[in-house]
Amino acid sequence: MTRSAPDILCIGSVLWDVIGRSPASMRIGSDVPGRIVRLPGGVALNVAMTLARLGLSPALLSVLGRDAAGDELMQEAGALGIETGFIYRSDDLPTDAYMAIEGAGGLVAAIADAHSLERAGARILAPLSDGRLGTPEAPWAGPVVLDGNLTEALLREIAASPLFARADLRVAPASPGKATRLQALMGHPSATLYVNLEEAGSLALTPFDTAAEAARALVARGVARVLVTDGGRPAALATPGLCLERTPPEVLVARVTGAGDTFMAAHVVADLAGADPAASLEAALLAAAAHVSGDRDP
Repeated sequence: MTRSAPDILCIGSVLWDVIGRSPASMRIGSDVPGRIVRLPGGVALNVAMTLARLGLSPALLSVLGRDAAGDELMQEAGALGIETGFIYRSDDLPTDAYMAIEGAGGLVAAIADAHSLERAGARILAPLSDGRLGTPEAPWAGPVVLDGNLTEALLREIAASPLFARADLRVAPASPGKATRLQALMGHPSATLYVNLEEAGSLALTPFDTAAEAARALVARGVARVLVTDGGRPAALATPGLCLERTPPEVLVARVTGAGDTFMAAHVVADLAGADPAASLEAALLAAAAHVSGDRDP
């Protein structure tokens, strides 16, 4: 049963993160002691969790299997104040999962199994056309977070769809390897892209040395607004005619998974509250620093 209308929609991956963390430096073949945790995750859910913590009422559009893992995720997300009533529950697709190894130097390796999301395709968008959240004639007119785990074909469909004609799109790749999928939205007039330096290079098909260089180049290629992060080095926000740089706070890195999603959510909240570009960028960097330092719940 759904509650009142949400403030923002988060469309994309909702899955279980299985993350192994060790303070040791690792290479291929390393076998080290550490901790293994299982947490609700996926870009859409990670962003939604931060949005809910910061006072918004997000709703998820995604796919979960009718399995124990899906039931648990529904319960976990609902308990955090996230609307789950629009999620497509599949009888034949399992709940997706993500597995990562983090060591002293950060992320060592990760595998994202988002095959169910990819196979569900446009079925997850049904609430935007059947009247629950909108129709082609009266489309959703609020902010929408889009996750790069969606297929390139679906992102292209979204870019041209009347269902998103009035939406404020906030778009993030799931990984550098999936960043090129966002090319479908590079010329969209209401799309804001959130990428790290490597993802920016993948999207532009050229490497960059700094976040500011990458941000300017993406705007020159038609992106309406972009935020580029680069770990502990300066991040940048750019629009046509504007490029801002800010340096993240120095912190000890305790974890990295979910940092980009936290950055994105904090920027969205500050931006929607009316903060100016510099203040919204600074708020996002502070939130991401708190996340990677372990000041938030793991």
